[in-house]
Amino acid sequence: MRRILIICVHNSARSQMFETYLRHFGDPDWVVESAGFEPTRINPLVVQVMAEDGFDLAGKGTQSAFALFRAGRMFDVVVTVCGESEDRCPIYPGMTHRLHLPFPDPSTLTGTPEEQLQQLRSIRDAIKTAARELADWLRSKGPLGSRWTLVSRSPHA
Repeated sequence: MRRILIICVHNSARSQMFETYLRHFGDPDWVVESAGFEPTRINPLVVQVMAEDGFDLAGKGTQSAFALFRAGRMFDVVVTVCGESEDRCPIYPGMTHRLHLPFPDPSTLTGTPEEQLQQLRSIRDAIKTAARELADWLRSKGPLGSRWTLVSRSPHA
C-alpha cells in the first residue's frame, strides 16, 4: 500500500485537484490525501472546473498538514505543488520520497470570470498530466519528468 500526501498552502485548489487525479490514475490500494499549511476552503472555481471533467468536489473539506504530522500520520511520498510550500514541508515519519512540482496559484488569477476559468482549466490540465506521470512513476520507478524536483529520498526507497 502506498500513502501519498499532496500539499499546498491553503489546500483549496492545486492540492485538491492533484489528489483527485492521483486517486483516479492511481492503484486502488493507494491512500491519497491532500492538506495545507493554512487550510481554508475549496475555491469555488476549482469545484466548477473539476465538475467539467467529471469530478465532484462540492462539499469536500480541507485539512492541515501540521495536524497530520502531529497525529503521527505516515506517508511514503509527499508532493508539494506550490512554490510557497516547498521549504515549509515537515519531514513525515516513514517518508521515502519528497517531490516538488509547483503550479500557478489559482487565487491570484486575474481578468474576467471567463478568463479566470480559462486560466484555471490550463492549471487543471497541467495538474492532471502531472498526476498521471506520478502514478506511472510510482508503479514503475522509471524516470520522472525533468520538471519534477526530487527534494529528498530515503536510502531505503
